[in-house]
Amino acid sequence: MAVNIKKNKPTAKLAKNSKLRNKYPIVRICLRANANNSLVTLTDLQGEVIAWSSGGKSGFKGSKKATPFASQKVTEEIIERARSVDANSVHLVIQGHGMGRESFLRAIQASNLQVESIKDRTEFPHGGAKKANRRRI
Repeated sequence: MAVNIKKNKPTAKLAKNSKLRNKYPIVRICLRANANNSLVTLTDLQGEVIAWSSGGKSGFKGSKKATPFASQKVTEEIIERARSVDANSVHLVIQGHGMGRESFLRAIQASNLQVESIKDRTEFPHGGAKKANRRRI
């Protein structure tokens, strides 16, 4: 560790994401799969983000970001981050109509993490509010 001569304080830099140093035995992995991309977020049970990844961050460009293969690779990155914080059980939250939903679940199953729950928070249209009446003159 280098020492700054002027102030005699250590100059060792902390990691950018110091949350990866903490231990989280139970985590939540959220997938947002839309038509253009797949976004996977690793959070603790209070919702604080520990790590995230997406198709674009993993190196996929254009329409390849929304493919099941891209979603699988992104999920594998997040699983490695989950292992680095000593997570052994996960809660899964899935949102969106994208193509990466199935490959997300398959990658989680292959990782040997214990799945506590799976929630699907995908919004769906219900017909909406009643249309305004036609104006009479």
